[in-house]
Amino acid sequence: MAKVMIVDDSKTSRRILRGILEECGHEVIFEAENGEEGYLKYKELKPDMVTMDITMPKMDGIECLKLIKHVDEKAKVVMVTAAGQKDKMMEAIKNGASEFLTKPFEKESIKKALEKICKETE
Repeated sequence: MAKVMIVDDSKTSRRILRGILEECGHEVIFEAENGEEGYLKYKELKPDMVTMDITMPKMDGIECLKLIKHVDEKAKVVMVTAAGQKDKMMEAIKNGASEFLTKPFEKESIKKALEKICKETE
């Protein structure tokens, strides 16, 4: 399965996502606490997929998405949004987001999103 990097400032969100990803057979290769760290680690580790929170300190998810897409236009980035962030979701789509997940996480929607992305990369 995929090597995944989680980028989220919430320790709880990272823990929940890691559990679901690993349960689905994916390998979590790194957890970043903000977009700046996520971008630097993306360049170093080159994961198959990234889950990216939108609202984070230092560098938000949209800015990090732009930078990742600049260095790797084929990057698979799944944006994580809280309810009511439609404008941010639209901006992420314009900047190349592959898929969206909403908080609170639902295991089935995460599995479906990841399966879709994995099929696209085969």
